[in-house]
Amino acid sequence: MRAVIFDAIGATPTVRDVPEPTAPDGGVVVEVHATGLCRSDWHAWAGHDDIALPHVPGHELAGIVASVGAGVTKWRVGDRVTVPFVCGCGRCEWCRQGDAQVCPDQEQPGFTHWGSFAEYVALHAADTNLVAIPASVSFEAAASLGCRFATAYRGLVGRARLDAGESVTVIGAGGVGLSAVMIAKALGARVVAVDRNAEALKVAGDLGADHVVVADGSDVPTAVHDLTGGGTHVAVDAVGSEQTCADAIHSLRRRGRHVQIGLLPPVDGHPRVPMARVIGWELDLLGSHGMAAVDYPSMLALIESGGLRPQDLIERVIGLEEAAALLPTFDRATVAGMTMINPATR
Repeated sequence: MRAVIFDAIGATPTVRDVPEPTAPDGGVVVEVHATGLCRSDWHAWAGHDDIALPHVPGHELAGIVASVGAGVTKWRVGDRVTVPFVCGCGRCEWCRQGDAQVCPDQEQPGFTHWGSFAEYVALHAADTNLVAIPASVSFEAAASLGCRFATAYRGLVGRARLDAGESVTVIGAGGVGLSAVMIAKALGARVVAVDRNAEALKVAGDLGADHVVVADGSDVPTAVHDLTGGGTHVAVDAVGSEQTCADAIHSLRRRGRHVQIGLLPPVDGHPRVPMARVIGWELDLLGSHGMAAVDYPSMLALIESGGLRPQDLIERVIGLEEAAALLPTFDRATVAGMTMINPATR
């Protein structure tokens, strides 16, 4: 099969022929019809994750089951499926209680094993992790759910427990940030979107953001407090840097809830977080690490009803060659939405 692959951390990715995967016991092989290009893929390429080399990235995907391993009971060849980027083992106490996203024995395509920037990908514990794609949902829309959209959904719904009428600051208007804007508006919240990219902020406004703030070196938290009369109930760092994390925390009102979605690479050992504000204002710091397959039905129901439209976040669809070229630059990209890859595109 054709796949995007790199042989060393930071090396130029190339597209070349590699062996097709075989279905593991309890797992399946999926023919990839759509897969997302995400900042997390760049983190793996840059060496911020522990990966084995050579490596095929890609963790947001949708496609058709191509083969089924021994022991799989719920899935057949030809089924249209997607999968969370965190695949639980299906055996531990966290998986049994529906929290596969924090499984200690989790697998992650594109991180713990070869991923979906390829024509085929192997997935583990299929009966625990696979999600059926409704006929009305496209492969591209389903693939967009696996990391950014589902993580934003769980961050706002499952972790922050956002209520209608509350306010949210979203720092970063890329794929996960725009997902958070769309979801927060669907839940009846007031939204402040922050980004340095004017085009991305325009998209955030089109999705319903009540206010937009340009992160041009000015005091973002002061701007948010001025716009909201004292800060928002919830803040989301959808980028992952010391600055964006601090801006999100300082944008909160007292007793607010901070959701950290963007990965925070360590700086001088550990990222610095403004804990004095967390303590003094009794803020809640919440992580959101994807969403288990068992929690997908409520999100898919909103998509089928038209209440959520993840397909509106897709900016472009590209092939594997263009994906290989874009991956090393993705931390500097100014895309205003999600980039999807179709491995069949030449």
